[in-house]
Order: sequence, then C-alpha cells, then structure tokens
Amino acid sequence: MTTRWATFDCYGTLIDWDAGIRGALTRVCGDDSSFERYHELEREIQRERPALAYREVMTEAIRRLGASDADAPALADSLPEWEPFPEVPASLGELRERGWKLAILSNSDPPQIEASKAKLGVPFDETVVAGEIRSYKPAHRHWEEFWSRTGADHARHVHVGASLFHDAEPARELGLPFVWINRLGESSEVPTRELHDLSRLPETLDELVSA
Repeated sequence: MTTRWATFDCYGTLIDWDAGIRGALTRVCGDDSSFERYHELEREIQRERPALAYREVMTEAIRRLGASDADAPALADSLPEWEPFPEVPASLGELRERGWKLAILSNSDPPQIEASKAKLGVPFDETVVAGEIRSYKPAHRHWEEFWSRTGADHARHVHVGASLFHDAEPARELGLPFVWINRLGESSEVPTRELHDLSRLPETLDELVSA
C-alpha cells in the first residue's frame, strides 16, 4: 500500500499565531485593535510582492499600521517564540505512530518554520515554505512543489488547515480532501471534515484514507 501523507498549514493550525500577533501588536501599538486590519494588509502585500520574504511582509504590514521603523520588526522577531496549541504535539505524534507521513506547507521563511518545528517537537518528512519557492498560498505552488519532491499519491493525501482562504479553497481546487481546524467557530461548506482542534485528527484521517 502506498504511503499516506498529511500536509499541514502551520500558523493558526499548529502554532497559535493569533496569540502571537495580538501580543506583538499590543506591545508595539498599545492594543490589538488593528488585528483584523493586519491580516488584510498581509494578504495585500503577499499579492503585490510574492517574492518578498515573509519576515519582510510582516514588517511592512505592521509598518503600515503606524509602527516606527525601529518597532516594525517586533512582530517577525517574536514569531520563533510562538507556542503550539496544547493538543498538537500529541496528535502529530500519534499520526506518525499510525504510519502517516507529515509535511508542512507554510507561508513563512526557513528560519521561522525551523523554530516552530522545534517548538512542535515532532519530526516532519517534508517542509515547503514561501521563502524557498517565492510564492504564497492560496496559489498552488506549495502543493505542486510538495508533489514534485515526494511523489505522493494524490488519492492518499489529505490537507489540514485553519484558513479557508489560504488552505480550504486551494485544496478544493486541487481535488484534495481537506480537514478544517475551525478553532474560531466560523461557518463554511467547503471542508471535507471539520474539527475544533487536532484532538480527533488521527481518527479522522484514518477514516478518510485507510492504512
């Protein structure tokens, strides 16, 4: 039987990026009231300049929110310290025990993702980041690069993410089963499966692709 692959978005799915961003905005701007606007600016900058390193995307976005040049790098500087959601390391470890290969497809840079993988404490079999391929999700390049590197069978590949924009829509366009980690209680009919966190992810993935 061919290998089963689970690919993951990282920030918002495995790592608590909302808490990380809110904390940095509070330190730099005095509160986190510009949180939603930050997300809008990040997407705008990624569309405008897809070859820009994610660290620079973050820095430019917070600069556009009014941060000084001295304070603008604070958000990117804080990312390596962002923590995993509590249930994530155990669920990822169980997936490996069940024979799943794990990969991260992230809109980040290599140093950032390596710091976050160290926080997760679970080995990943492949990692594709925007800083390497000069492309940001929801463009399809992350998945294309993953398939090129691994030769993964599309029929035995499930994508897991928290973002409808960055992950659910491209997974649908590519014909991939998608498990939505809906931590915010949003509404959508796009996902194949919906979970509130990763606690039941091993059982859910086994239901979607048998061993």
